[in-house]
Amino acid sequence: MIVYDPARLLARAQTDLVGMRREAKLVAVMLSTGRHLVIEGPPGTGKSTLLRSLAAEAAVPLWFVEGNAELTPGRLVGHHDPSIVLRDGYTADAFVPGPLAEAVRDGGLLYLEELNRIPEESLNVLITALAEGELHIPRVGRVAAHPNFRLIAAMNPFDAIGTSRIGQAIYDRLCRLTVTYQDESAETEIVSRVTGASSVEASTVISVLSVRGTRSHPDIAAGSSVRGAIDMTLLIEGLVSLTTGEKRIGAPPYEVLRDAALAALTGRIRVDEGSDRTPESIVEEILNTAIAEWDRRQRPIAPLAAPEPPGKAERSASAPSGQQPGRGKILSGSEARDAVKEAARRTNGRHELSRQPNFEKVSPEVGQLDATVIEQLFEEDPDSTLSLLASISNATDRSLRAAARRLAARLFIELSRRSQVPAQGVRRLGTSTDWTSGDLDLEATLARTNGFLPTNEDELVVRRWVAGQRAICLLVDRSGSMDGHQVALAAIAAVSTVIAAGERSDVSVLAFNRDVIVLRGQGKFRAITKVLDDVLSLRGKGETDLGLALQAARRQLGRAASNERVVILMSDAKHTAGVDPIQQLKGIDKLHVLGTSADDEAVERGVLLARHGGGRYRTCTSVTELGSTLNWLLNG
Repeated sequence: MIVYDPARLLARAQTDLVGMRREAKLVAVMLSTGRHLVIEGPPGTGKSTLLRSLAAEAAVPLWFVEGNAELTPGRLVGHHDPSIVLRDGYTADAFVPGPLAEAVRDGGLLYLEELNRIPEESLNVLITALAEGELHIPRVGRVAAHPNFRLIAAMNPFDAIGTSRIGQAIYDRLCRLTVTYQDESAETEIVSRVTGASSVEASTVISVLSVRGTRSHPDIAAGSSVRGAIDMTLLIEGLVSLTTGEKRIGAPPYEVLRDAALAALTGRIRVDEGSDRTPESIVEEILNTAIAEWDRRQRPIAPLAAPEPPGKAERSASAPSGQQPGRGKILSGSEARDAVKEAARRTNGRHELSRQPNFEKVSPEVGQLDATVIEQLFEEDPDSTLSLLASISNATDRSLRAAARRLAARLFIELSRRSQVPAQGVRRLGTSTDWTSGDLDLEATLARTNGFLPTNEDELVVRRWVAGQRAICLLVDRSGSMDGHQVALAAIAAVSTVIAAGERSDVSVLAFNRDVIVLRGQGKFRAITKVLDDVLSLRGKGETDLGLALQAARRQLGRAASNERVVILMSDAKHTAGVDPIQQLKGIDKLHVLGTSADDEAVERGVLLARHGGGRYRTCTSVTELGSTLNWLLNG
């Protein structure tokens, strides 16, 4: 009998799950053809439910492994029991198999949750099992994979905090399936099945509408899964029953809906870092919208209105979201993207570009860009060439602009890597004599005691994950006039900082004048090329609000799980708007200033600001020197 029979698996999945026919069909075929896979999607989309259903139908064991930074190779594959080894040596009985070894040996589904939270050293042990169908365990030997062994991984690609990129060697051995939230009718059916409430009751419909509203609200970076609607429905039903002593016919009171929504949803949403609103005020607004939609569908509900969140009317009348009266705005998410697009509308015509040296050489005809000539000029004079390329990257001619940006991405990254700074914030597996945390390293312990049994705790050696302790926020000044040379400096600074700290490390990049644009948020992975593309779109404009820029940097760094929070300010340090920037340094461990002007006043202000920020100051107006200057600021 075929264990992974696709027809049987699909029939079982359709019985146990609501919708997901396409996903279930693909997974069933992948399992039946011996493929391993990774499922990418937000939480609460039915990934684990689907796998439980398929494993039950196939009658194979299912191992659940939670991926996190503490999942060492020993915990995944298995380890030798120290007490047995010390007594009998490395025997077969001393080995305690981990979930990977058990799944390979016995056959079944190994489900790795949060694949992108597992350290690289642990992921590497999967390669042989996936590619060759076997596992090599030190002092145990080769373990051939059972024919029923399948590995299924899951990950949420939208959550970048505490995650890392998956290497190509792993992706190359996995099929990939993306899942997303189901439609409203499917989510309503799921809530009804789990809670027992009718799919047409107000409690169910309003809960589902509220949860779906959290996924599109402009002040929310990450919304709730259907689990929020399940909890909200159960809380509504429970509160109504507690109040009336019986199940209420009709719609519940607004107070019940509000209390249930706040309890079920405020902890599940993540407010965007650029918003100054509280989770409670946002959830109440979403709830009111859901109630209005319920009313529009001509269903009974009482009451229809709710009190306005305190201060909301005053805030709406005085300033937009994210803005304080008389001050600039901190723009993130869609607002940041709109601001970059607006800046990109200011392009350079061919007549304007022709005033720059060598432009006619690199672009002899409209729409043409001679990459060979640019590369030759780059070797002779990188500063001037990159400044010219930055100007062409905003050419009015679309073909010329696109070609310049592709070439700029390669050259800017190439120059940045020449003076690459050692990565900060990357976790590695290290040893420690602090035996209170980590896994016992038996071999290192015996080596420390010259092969004898340890006699005290100080002789024990453990292995644990060690992480870098630095989070960095780069602030790029785009006020006043910003020519090609300054754009090139900003681009190199952005690329060099991200590369210096490591692409998987906690680095944010902000551009500011009177407003602040979050180009790359703290804890949110964004490719270097996309950050570079945004920086190349910037043009100088407006006043300089250093205070708001530092406040935005402090807010970004506050999201980082690091002991040291560092800001690199790339500016002439002349603030012309807002409050005194020195008053905004609280919460910043070090402020380094990268001066973009050699003017005496600019240098004096930059030195003063760096001194108050406990950091360093250096003037840098050369593109080629920028990488080494950043290296000096961060690690000198």
